Amino acid sequence: MTPDILCLGEPMLEFNQQPDGNYLPGHGGDTSNCAIAAARQGASVGYVTHIGADTFGNSFMDLWQAEGVDTSTVRQVSDAHTGVYFVTHGANGHEFSYFRAGSASSRMGPDDLPVSALQSAKILHVSGISQAISDTAADAVFAAIRIVKEAGGMVSYDTNLRLKLWPIERARAVTHAAMAQCDIALPGLDDAEQLTGLSDPDAIADFYLELGAKIIALTLGAEGTLVATPDKRERVKGRRVDAVDATAAGDTFDGAFLSRIVVGDDPFTAARYANAAAALSTQGYGAVAPMPRKDAVEAFLAEGG
Repeated sequence: MTPDILCLGEPMLEFNQQPDGNYLPGHGGDTSNCAIAAARQGASVGYVTHIGADTFGNSFMDLWQAEGVDTSTVRQVSDAHTGVYFVTHGANGHEFSYFRAGSASSRMGPDDLPVSALQSAKILHVSGISQAISDTAADAVFAAIRIVKEAGGMVSYDTNLRLKLWPIERARAVTHAAMAQCDIALPGLDDAEQLTGLSDPDAIADFYLELGAKIIALTLGAEGTLVATPDKRERVKGRRVDAVDATAAGDTFDGAFLSRIVVGDDPFTAARYANAAAALSTQGYGAVAPMPRKDAVEAFLAEGG
């Protein structure tokens, strides 16, 4: 049976700098992170990608299976590698260095999509990174969006702007076109300011609503999330914790948010839950390891953290 949520994009092996200067290996990639975060909340989730038939690719297969993420739409290929990135930490926050040129995921195209699985999914989640890694990958995302929408499913889109991957002009054109076709827009404030040229969160929400999105969840960092629909909007407060690493906080928010939307929560309730999950995820190093599970999020909410 097809999972309720399908995430499409590129997984990457992560090497995250520790306080002693050494690098801790782990797993990353925004849509893979989202899938795992949703699975940890109890959602039915699958992943759509190509990875290398290599040690790193095998590591991802083991990870997804351990986390309960369906891998029936993952393909391992022998002629391309799995991507890698490094995370360093400094006074200005965390910085990413990518080694992904020619990766298996970047070679995906529209003809590689699992059409029947996409037609059966309730929500497809994709991102700007899913499209920035190559022209064929960008086309694959647009094709996947069309398949899901024509079948009556919903589409979720996180801008996840990475200017090391593409120039701002192309990023604006592609992400705006994708946002116009999505149901759930999940931009971060910094990304949205660069993509829209606007600085006021309400104006940014209006911009994406006018493009066509039905639900906007604009994440504002420690300040929480501005949630807007055509009929209502609310600033949902962030949760306070002693944060040490925000590497995948946004991806954790996405997965937690979608896990609640798919079971019928309204977007404001879903954002409260997702804010709590994202906050908890910043208390450890790496993308995947500190992602909380449902019981931890519910306990945090119950104590009013």
